[in-house]
Amino acid sequence: MGTVEAAVENEEGQADYSGLRSNVSFLGRLLGETIADAEGPEFLALIEKIRGLSKTARLASGDDSSVEREQLLAVLRNLDNAQLVPVARAFSQFLNLANIADQHHTVSRQMDPLFSASRALSATLAELTEEGISREQLVDTIDNLRIELVLTAHPTEIMRRTLIHKHTEIGRCLSQLELGGLTEREQQRLHTRLRELIAQIWYGDDFRLQRPTPVDEAKWGFAVVEDSLWRAVPEFLRRLDSALQEACGQGLPLEAAPVTFVSWIGGDRDGNPNVTHEVTAEVMWLSRWQATDLYLKDVEQLVEELSMTHCNEPLRALSGDAHEPYRAVLRDLRATLRDHLAAIEAVLDNGGRGDLAPLDEAVLWAPLKACYDSMLDCGMQAIANAGLLDLLRRVRCFGVHLLRHDIRQDSARHTQVLSELTSYLGLGDYAEWDEKARCAFLLQELSSRRPLIPARWQPSEDAAEVLATCEVVARQPEDALGAYVISMARQASDILAVHLLLRETGCPFDLPVAPLFETLDDLSRAREVIASLLDDAWYRGHIDGRLMVMIGYSDSAKDAGVLAASWAQYRAQEELLAVCDEHGVKLTLFHGRGGTIGRGGAPAHAALLSQPPGSLENGLRVTEQGEMIRAKLGWTSLAVKTLATYTTAICRANLSTPPAPKPEWREVMEALSADSCEAYRAVVRGEPEFVPYFRYATPEQELAGLPLGSRPARRAKGGGIESLRAIPWIFSWSQNRLMLPAWLGAGKALQAAIDRGQRALLEEMAANWPFFATRLSMLEMVFAKADVGLSAHYDDCLVPRELQRIGADLRTQLAHDNATVLALHGVDAPLEDSPWIRQSIQLRNIYTDPLNVLQAELLQRQRAEPEALLEQAIMVTFAGIAAGMRNTG
Repeated sequence: MGTVEAAVENEEGQADYSGLRSNVSFLGRLLGETIADAEGPEFLALIEKIRGLSKTARLASGDDSSVEREQLLAVLRNLDNAQLVPVARAFSQFLNLANIADQHHTVSRQMDPLFSASRALSATLAELTEEGISREQLVDTIDNLRIELVLTAHPTEIMRRTLIHKHTEIGRCLSQLELGGLTEREQQRLHTRLRELIAQIWYGDDFRLQRPTPVDEAKWGFAVVEDSLWRAVPEFLRRLDSALQEACGQGLPLEAAPVTFVSWIGGDRDGNPNVTHEVTAEVMWLSRWQATDLYLKDVEQLVEELSMTHCNEPLRALSGDAHEPYRAVLRDLRATLRDHLAAIEAVLDNGGRGDLAPLDEAVLWAPLKACYDSMLDCGMQAIANAGLLDLLRRVRCFGVHLLRHDIRQDSARHTQVLSELTSYLGLGDYAEWDEKARCAFLLQELSSRRPLIPARWQPSEDAAEVLATCEVVARQPEDALGAYVISMARQASDILAVHLLLRETGCPFDLPVAPLFETLDDLSRAREVIASLLDDAWYRGHIDGRLMVMIGYSDSAKDAGVLAASWAQYRAQEELLAVCDEHGVKLTLFHGRGGTIGRGGAPAHAALLSQPPGSLENGLRVTEQGEMIRAKLGWTSLAVKTLATYTTAICRANLSTPPAPKPEWREVMEALSADSCEAYRAVVRGEPEFVPYFRYATPEQELAGLPLGSRPARRAKGGGIESLRAIPWIFSWSQNRLMLPAWLGAGKALQAAIDRGQRALLEEMAANWPFFATRLSMLEMVFAKADVGLSAHYDDCLVPRELQRIGADLRTQLAHDNATVLALHGVDAPLEDSPWIRQSIQLRNIYTDPLNVLQAELLQRQRAEPEALLEQAIMVTFAGIAAGMRNTG
């Protein structure tokens, strides 16, 4: 934007970042030219004035009463209605472009090769061999590698799919400009394309006018597979194969599928009444359609190319006397795929009603494998190990369903079904029974051969929907499904109830039923619940030695604060691993992490290495949510790097086990957990006016009314913090820059430990225990992004005077906590040892500050006199601040 280049180039940094700075500067200049063309030079001058005031206000030693800050406030408050949206869009779009340049930089050819996916894989395997890990151990670890990424919808997803596409295209152009040997004409063509894309963004709509349906969200998830993952998976496997060859002298088996994908989109009905059994059925048909369509395109490409005439005898038996045997075999496969695609379309046209059997994976695998073997036998390795190998690996990764689908439902909904059923049968009200009576009933029925549900029973609409969902599950092939996840699982009967309902609705296979332990109490009792199940002979026989348990990060942090929640999660994992080991059961831990620190987010490598020893032995299953899907998997190159990061972390965790905490560390953590939970709840639950303050000081109310995701912001109407979903809870506090859920309670607990004379022990833990070190580094990140001046400005604009004391107290506590963590780390400022991240945040602040100030002004106006134009401008500020913070919820 005009002079943005100076703002970038004046930042000090290492030479490694010169390419990033250049790209940010270049994109900013193109945006400025577009704004000048669209809105006129006077408007661009206004934007530059706002940017200049924001920058000088930041340089004024954080003095909130500085002349520059007052001038900035005056300019933004005096904007007329016609200027509100374009001013907000200007700063929001610059931040989006900066993020694109940042994402591109992480996979740039100019990036230090040590950070490339290939180098990371090779270096990690080489380091492990140098540390004494045998080649056999390495090969075995890679052979048993299981990475299962679960794509979820996002109730605060800001961007439209068309805008995401434009951002991806901008990143592609930046990659093209990096290539050596481009002619001046080729460079100019790419520059012209970038101008066009930025103009398309400026002249287009940023947001949806209506909420997406769950089917819309599912199509977005499928688009991520088509646009990125379909290419990324075979590319990642090529690099892993090469690294393994280099380290161990042998590559990946052809059938290897170390990474697979699951989806919650269209199957997660927890608190989302828009996800019905009809929606789930339609999404699963669409998933099969998308897979078939992608395979068809790949096979058509091979038919075009594989015109060789030499083949081995098995392929000749398949192709007959065809002159071009590979084409003959692949044409037959193409015809099969075309027919199946048309049949799926007919089912979809009929409202998803039909009994079409899915393709057997062997229908795909057998002819492709026959072609592959024949090429190897005939000396055509160079051909076999190109597109055909990639397609074989896609078959193993994506199967015939593209994604396996999880079902998620709240435990209370299952209880309601059984309550209605037992009351109808004259057995009493299941909901009123104690846990012992419930389990006895459920186990008796699970062992019985007679049906439980009578044909003439008419359940309520809600109960009928639960049963209809189970019937949809029963109609699916087993390999189309991942697991049935139970939200708010609190006792053994919650798990047994789902097993019974699935059996009663005719499910012919044993679908994994995964309890999700979310609150602090649930996490503390997780071992007890699982132990009681494993003590039962029927249950042990039913699960056949394998169990999945989901650990909730979001709701536990909302319940108890981030430090108490993280320790409860750690202990729960340890205890679950121990009890499963006692019973000879292989436990897969399913991590329900979000992108933000308040929801368990952390850099992937650090997060995995800070897990309890042994927690990754049976693979990694983790949610990838909303904007983190875009940030980590949205481009092919980013996805390859993400998969490589997960692989190196898992290999290191399983072969070079992270240290277990010493007994004295545990004692400290127990005290920290108790103190931090008490401090957190004293505010969130103990302050009588906290909920009103929260709703005044943040845009929580406005967020709930915007057409973002398909899921409501609350699990139930009304209620307080408990009924608010974790994602909008985090989102709201990140918008006003107080970042409260990500730090409240933690610093106060750390200071209490220091006051008890435990500072040396805390420093020892930070130096030697990855779990604790990661917690401290994440707090530093939060403090670097928080801004007490902006939070105070929101209070001044939005909070009644009698409630402003709450915000003042919280900001005082934030300052104390910041000082505590910095003193422990031995630094003067957050992220002092991560200069680029610190500088990146400082640079973004120049553009997010005006958005924050403007948002507070807009919220004040909207609450006084609602207006559609104000609502639109508020939505733009949501997107811009989220881009500046690098996360939403």
